[in-house]
Amino acid sequence: MAGVVACQPSNDSESSGAGATSTASAARTSRPPSSDDKRAEAEKATVPNFVAMGLQSAQDKAQELGFYALTSHDALGRDRMQAFDRNWQVCSQNVKAGTSVSTDTELDFGAVKLEEKCPAKEEKAPSAAGGKMPDFKGKSVKAARAALEPGTSITVEDASGDDRWVLVESNWRVCTQSPDAGSALNGRPVTFTAVKFDESCP
Repeated sequence: MAGVVACQPSNDSESSGAGATSTASAARTSRPPSSDDKRAEAEKATVPNFVAMGLQSAQDKAQELGFYALTSHDALGRDRMQAFDRNWQVCSQNVKAGTSVSTDTELDFGAVKLEEKCPAKEEKAPSAAGGKMPDFKGKSVKAARAALEPGTSITVEDASGDDRWVLVESNWRVCTQSPDAGSALNGRPVTFTAVKFDESCP
């Protein structure tokens, strides 16, 4: 006749259970670093004075210090792309020189081409906020186009009467516009006449 023996938990099994509980508790208290922790641990660096540096040199210097979120814009408000950074110079920076900031801070440089002078005050891009036609006279055709709704029908004509093609719109400035500044747009077509920036409007 087979006997049935009831097994009692040994001290060893009790110890292993206690150990598992302790391990689980430790796992709950340790957690991977959150994005806030990573930001807190981000290194800091002092922002130098980039003004008057070549744009490429300024970007190289910023990267040497650990800044990699870099951007730039046309300080003359013409909305030109800084395609060849060595051809541009820095006029302004969004973070004041001498400021200590996290190296994940975005640095934005206002720039002009090497042969141009920095403006006393940066030109702001026009905006068609409120559905009103801005005053685009003197602004680049590219900046004017960017200020309008993407679906706007836009015609650009050479104001000189030479019937030239307006190909690189950032090199042309508005002489006249229709509708007039302050008019409600409401999807109306827009017409500009323009000349190159080194030319006078007729």
